[in-house]
Amino acid sequence: MNQRGYIALLAILIVGAATTAIALALLTTGIDSQRSAIVFKGAVQARQLANACAEEALQVLHDNTSSTVSGNLTLSTGSCTYVIANTGTSTRSITATGTSNSVVRKLSVGVTIGASSISVASWSETT
Repeated sequence: MNQRGYIALLAILIVGAATTAIALALLTTGIDSQRSAIVFKGAVQARQLANACAEEALQVLHDNTSSTVSGNLTLSTGSCTYVIANTGTSTRSITATGTSNSVVRKLSVGVTIGASSISVASWSETT
């Protein structure tokens, strides 16, 4: 009978170890998933911040078409910067960078300036 007790104890230890291993694997997967979600949220917010700065730069150009300045915005989700560069007589280039939770997204916007209007020629995310 003594041997049966050892076998039962050994079986309980093996089942306990297997259960612990499964629980640890699930916890690790959950933590990785949480980290991925935080990084994804930061990427979305950084892109939105870059868009906000690009829009701000377009407003600056609307107010003064010969403007070649830089600026920044700080919002609750992060911050962004923009630079307006003169790339020709009637063209400007806007570079906007948004940062949220250490995630950075950059936009490049090409603008054409007409006699009474400005138009966006290109709008793309850059690396």
